[in-house]
Amino acid sequence: MTDIIYPSGVLVAGVDEVGRGPLVGDVVTAAVILDPNHPIPGLADSKAISEKRREKLAPLIREHALAWAIGRCSAAEIDQLNILQATLLAMTRAVAALAVQPGFVFIDGNRCPELPMPAQAVVKGDSRVAEISAASILAKVARDNEMLALDAMYPQYGFARHKGYPTKEHLAALAEHGALPEHRKSFKPVARALERI
Repeated sequence: MTDIIYPSGVLVAGVDEVGRGPLVGDVVTAAVILDPNHPIPGLADSKAISEKRREKLAPLIREHALAWAIGRCSAAEIDQLNILQATLLAMTRAVAALAVQPGFVFIDGNRCPELPMPAQAVVKGDSRVAEISAASILAKVARDNEMLALDAMYPQYGFARHKGYPTKEHLAALAEHGALPEHRKSFKPVARALERI
């Protein structure tokens, strides 16, 4: 596994994404520059901690980080670009939206988007780099909240429960009710549902 070496004398951001696998909604990314003078205890991969814990940590991250930002690509952009390219674009948008620009960026995963500063991809970075852990929590909370809003609009799809992932419940709802404008039409289960119209 790649060694993680923090460059000295520059601000470091961490970037992570949530929502590559779901059939609906945006892919959401976050970029975070933590403040070394305000460490946030309990940061971990957003998938490894409870929803309740994420909801407590997210406001602490937003309050104490030197800078944070959310980036996204819509379902239409995902259909146009493909999910990998849309994820990388959403990451560049998150970094570009930071109020303070970092001198170096750690990216969760095995690929770096094109950025105007040096960056390093870190496999399993969301459990190894605090900045990426913080970004994963902000991205997960943001996307989950969007799924709750979508659930309020379309309760028959069960988005609050499965968050848009291709569960049996979601696939059954797609078969029964068809695809929504927010669905990713390039994803096979959605394309199949559209063929049945």
